[in-house]
Amino acid sequence: MAKTYFTEDHEWLRVEGGIATVGITDYAQEQLGDLVFVELPELGKKLAKGDTAVVVESVKAASDVYAPVDGEITEANTSLTSDPSLVNSAATSDGWLWKMRLADESQLEGLLDETAYKAHIG
Repeated sequence: MAKTYFTEDHEWLRVEGGIATVGITDYAQEQLGDLVFVELPELGKKLAKGDTAVVVESVKAASDVYAPVDGEITEANTSLTSDPSLVNSAATSDGWLWKMRLADESQLEGLLDETAYKAHIG
């Protein structure tokens, strides 16, 4: 069964079988406004927690999306290349950004659950 975690930087990750699907939260996409471009990561790229994984551009600004944990990119959501607005319309489902194989599942312990994330954003 998949478990969902959140970061204070407004990323979410859904983990199942050692693979994390990562995206930005509804709160983050609302703050950014309508997305017009998403620069996706390369397959096989190894990321350390805190590394810039993706750049998203909206009508308001460009923003980095960070790796919430260490891992290797296994898939990028190529649907976003032609339709970046999927992040706005379905941030926590079809608007996911990338999938990664976790390098160290113990890093999940430092992330927020949904209740703690909601408290964080007020």
